[in-house]
Amino acid sequence: MSLLDLAKTRVQTMRESELESLMNEVYPFSGKHNIMISKMDEDYPRSKRKKSGISYAHHFHVEIFYAVINLQLHEINSHFDVVTSDLLLGMTCLNPVDSFANFDKDRIMKLAKYYPSEFDDNKLRDLSFQLDSFIVYARTCDSKFVNLKGIKDLAIVIAKTKLDQIWCHVYLLVKLTLILHVATASVERTFSSMKLIKNDLRNSISEEYLNGCLVCNIERKVFATVSNDAIIDRFQSIKTCRVQL
Repeated sequence: MSLLDLAKTRVQTMRESELESLMNEVYPFSGKHNIMISKMDEDYPRSKRKKSGISYAHHFHVEIFYAVINLQLHEINSHFDVVTSDLLLGMTCLNPVDSFANFDKDRIMKLAKYYPSEFDDNKLRDLSFQLDSFIVYARTCDSKFVNLKGIKDLAIVIAKTKLDQIWCHVYLLVKLTLILHVATASVERTFSSMKLIKNDLRNSISEEYLNGCLVCNIERKVFATVSNDAIIDRFQSIKTCRVQL
């Protein structure tokens, strides 16, 4: 994630201030290989068609450069926005590998703030105090926290040693990080299903009907265990129908 932040910063810097240095490298390369490029500081009239293709080539080059940079920034930000970065960095800081080598209290607290229903202001304050005590205990007071391989192992050790009763907020945050992948995947799966169901032929589908179709599509393994006769009886009992299903 640190390298990703570096890449985003470098691309943004390139977009804002490194075009001139890039062109300074382009000129000698083009001259060495006999590649014709336009003069950036020369004004060419648009009326002369013969020169137009060359005269405004540099404008085209600049536009292409900015388009590529903007596309790169958009792709990176769409996959790794601020929230995603904070979540991943917060999870990394809870990793117990190498005696919590990546532990960072500020990032962990930022992670907890994305769960307002679980951590209000009072619980955030308690979590801050618990993190201070927990990291000292895990690093120096209990050998069970040595050689852990990941957050899953951390959750198991905390539960087995009953430390979840002492540092309940820390344990809750650890559990939330364990289900974060599943929760994120579930949301992405829902949107993928929505694209399949609400297509061009059914673009005016009502919200209630869409929700019903999404549930059937997403939980299709559950519905596969329900017999057709049970479904027929359910619909038949909703209201009186002219035709017996």
